[in-house]
Amino acid sequence: MTRIKSILLIGSPGAGKGTVGKILGSVPGFFHVACGEVFRALDPRSELGREFISYSSKGQLVPDDLTIRLWQQHLRNLSIMGELRPEEHFLVLDGIPRSVAQAKLMEPETDVRLVCHLDCTDRSKLAERIRRRSLHENRLDDIHDETIQRRFRIFDEETMPVLDHYRDRVVPIDAAKKPFQVLRSILDAFERVERGG
Repeated sequence: MTRIKSILLIGSPGAGKGTVGKILGSVPGFFHVACGEVFRALDPRSELGREFISYSSKGQLVPDDLTIRLWQQHLRNLSIMGELRPEEHFLVLDGIPRSVAQAKLMEPETDVRLVCHLDCTDRSKLAERIRRRSLHENRLDDIHDETIQRRFRIFDEETMPVLDHYRDRVVPIDAAKKPFQVLRSILDAFERVERGG
């Protein structure tokens, strides 16, 4: 596969990456892929599937190289099925890369043009969004404050350094705004990048 022009949506849990990513993915010329979708599409009988389950079934973190191999396989499958057209689509990624190591492993496949940092300094607002989503989507593990705070810590320690890795392509986006305002800010930033400004 040729390197796919990509936009990364990076933000702490509750920042709205998935919501905005889905909306952006419905715009012609954009294709949204969320990290969770990659794992859900996994065939547990495949070699990669068995390797993934060997970690996830024990509650262990999936190593970066395996996560990226799963992601690469998912993109290849989407491309073979004709859903993802690398020569036409801008890939919109949320939830990946989660670390600098993952970002480096993704470089042969992705031509990252824009990194939108969905930022909200009011973590209590983000925590409230996570609790609401956990009830709506039946993700009951996310309803506890301890779990939410642990997710914030992991983001700060592992994912925030990704912004520094892409520092020349990062655009701050106010994630406290309404989804349509966040989307407009992302599209404005994308237009500037496409114009070369």
